[in-house]
Amino acid sequence: MKIFFATLASLFLLFAVVQYNDPDPWLWIAIYLAVALSSGLTSLGRYNRWLAWGTLAATLVWMGFLLPDFIHWIQMGAPSIVGSMKAEAPHIELTREFLGLLLCLIAQVSQIIWSK
Repeated sequence: MKIFFATLASLFLLFAVVQYNDPDPWLWIAIYLAVALSSGLTSLGRYNRWLAWGTLAATLVWMGFLLPDFIHWIQMGAPSIVGSMKAEAPHIELTREFLGLLLCLIAQVSQIIWSK
């Protein structure tokens, strides 16, 4: 599991680094760094329950705000989100954000489950 969580830490650190050009970079850098730190500590055998649960809570709250847009995207027939973002297609960015948070959620839940 050490290698798994070290890999997660590296991936989320990379995710944080590439957020500098996002419209709201500090929010994304913060959440991705929190997941990277939590994963890194877990890989070193220093699981921090408060960091893991706090990051999980922040992720769930943020996902709650984006859930209606994600549901709308599914109702639209799940059109492609790999194209460039356009003013007339805000679902692209909102769906990508929801899926990014879903990755954070999966990482945090895996830490909570496997660190007991």
